[in-house]
Amino acid sequence: MGAARALDNRIVASFSGAMTLRTPRLAVRALILHEDRLLLVNAYGGGRSDLWCAPGGGVERGQSLPDNLAREVMEETGLSIEVGAPALVNEFHDPAATFHQVDIYFRCTITSGAMPADWTDPEGIVTQRQFFRRPQLAQIRYKPDSLPEAAWGDALIYDPLEPIVH
Repeated sequence: MGAARALDNRIVASFSGAMTLRTPRLAVRALILHEDRLLLVNAYGGGRSDLWCAPGGGVERGQSLPDNLAREVMEETGLSIEVGAPALVNEFHDPAATFHQVDIYFRCTITSGAMPADWTDPEGIVTQRQFFRRPQLAQIRYKPDSLPEAAWGDALIYDPLEPIVH
């Protein structure tokens, strides 16, 4: 009986590992407009890229999407938010690797908090946070391509598979 249970555990572990490689990662992101400026953060830690994105991150099992998003925004910016309606579903992948992620963007409003200069992301990924006016986006690299339309528009958008470039 012990050998059968061990075999079952190996099969489950193998199946779970295979699913992890093939299943897209789910993440949530916040579209925070304040005084007609959109809050963005650096997409990669350690200065590896000049790419900007909306704050947010991976979904943890057992928490709602809004709860995950509120936690991620607090970690990355120090701000408390109210999570509103979805605005964008975007999926992207790294053609050179197995990475495939689906992001759900929600319209959010700041309810409290500040972004002090001495703030530090506990995960060590976000080192830059900045509000951008829509014309300023033409001067930076950001993802997804539909970000301005989603942030300043009022429709729910689906942006299909988009390659990510570091």
